[in-house]
Amino acid sequence: MSSENEATKSVEPSDHAERLRELVDSAPAEELQLYLSSLAPSELGLAVSRLDEDRQVAVLTRVSPEDAASVVEQIPESQAIDALDRLEPGVAAAILQELPSNEQADLLGELKDAGAEAILDRMDPHEAAGARVLRAYGDDVAGGLMITEVLSYADHLTVGDVVEDMRQNADRYSAYVVQYAYVVDAEKRLIGVLRLRDLLLARRERPIRELAIPGPLTVRDDTSIQDLRAFFDANEYYGVPVVDAESRLLGVVMTSAVEERLSERSEDEYLKSQGLVREELRSMPYLRRSGRRLAWLSVNILLNFAAASVIAAYQDTLSAVITLAVFLPIISDMSGCSGNQAVAVSMRELALGTVRPEELLWVWWKELQVGIINGIALGCMIALAAWIWQGNPYLGAVVGCALMLNTLVAVSIGGLLPLVLKRLGVDPALASGPILTTITDMCGFFLVFSIASMVLVKLIAS
Repeated sequence: MSSENEATKSVEPSDHAERLRELVDSAPAEELQLYLSSLAPSELGLAVSRLDEDRQVAVLTRVSPEDAASVVEQIPESQAIDALDRLEPGVAAAILQELPSNEQADLLGELKDAGAEAILDRMDPHEAAGARVLRAYGDDVAGGLMITEVLSYADHLTVGDVVEDMRQNADRYSAYVVQYAYVVDAEKRLIGVLRLRDLLLARRERPIRELAIPGPLTVRDDTSIQDLRAFFDANEYYGVPVVDAESRLLGVVMTSAVEERLSERSEDEYLKSQGLVREELRSMPYLRRSGRRLAWLSVNILLNFAAASVIAAYQDTLSAVITLAVFLPIISDMSGCSGNQAVAVSMRELALGTVRPEELLWVWWKELQVGIINGIALGCMIALAAWIWQGNPYLGAVVGCALMLNTLVAVSIGGLLPLVLKRLGVDPALASGPILTTITDMCGFFLVFSIASMVLVKLIAS
């Protein structure tokens, strides 16, 4: 094993993937499993992610469920979901049973209902029941983020009973994230937290309810991710118990799970804002990748035609004062930047829960205050530049006024659009950018040409 590790240290990722292809195609399962175990986690994920879909399925099928679960944990989630969907339900069930409960729920939640149920039917009944419960929760609440692998004991047990249970189940508990044990009553209601140090130092005959710290902090299973973040910001805990409405212990949500989910949401919103509706990897078939991008680009080209139609409507003004063409992209870009800033703030506040979709007037007023100041500042800057360059104050006034007014339009639309889309049930991250760009471009071009038309004689005279 060590010699194999040394041999892989200087190997390029593409070489790992090529070696895996050879092993999948022709080598015995034992040799494939040995090679996979020789790779560091990051190398494993990178190499398997570059295999085609058929070979990825072959890898998961030919190695042990435990090693297959390690592969699933390292490759991108979209690839893991596709692979599990193509596996025989029994094979997929065996792999999922090797994963933590929260990861089981995440993957099952992304599968189609029929496929997920087929897998659940072949899992251990106890694990399947827990997975079904977790799968019913949303991704952004405590119930959907918690792990159910926790140590909980009835309050009538003694220290000796608990220690003996830990010894007998040491192999199973070794995979748990154990910080504390939890003490529950006959109805599974949480009544205290048991520190392992106190447990090890206490007499064997002592009841654990006497050692438990009463009244532990908890969160409800429907607690939002924003409230979870606020909780962990205020309390430096690794995790917190999750309970239902009757205070029954359900699991533990770790601060790392909250941070990971928040990071995923940020990445997802960024990808959507760039027109990538679904996750794309360069190892995917090129026709699929092209189709996903074209679906978005096709909409954008139609929107750009709408903006270009404004220029076409004022082509006589543009022909008379061709200098205006120099300032069109500046006004369009600067207004777009202002609008995108407003979009970002609204998206952030919606995510944090500090603004509601119906608070349109409040958001608009707050954006207008900033837009007026920034619009005047930017308008004066571009006006001065145009005046100095062409020596015509009227040209400066035209582009300066256009940029100032378009900044007001941009921050208004940028601030309000995510709220409006949220109320309509449309993903703000997906639609805000293209709609904002089109509106600001059209308004910017219209303002430049309409104002220029009013003082056309003064512009030509220069």
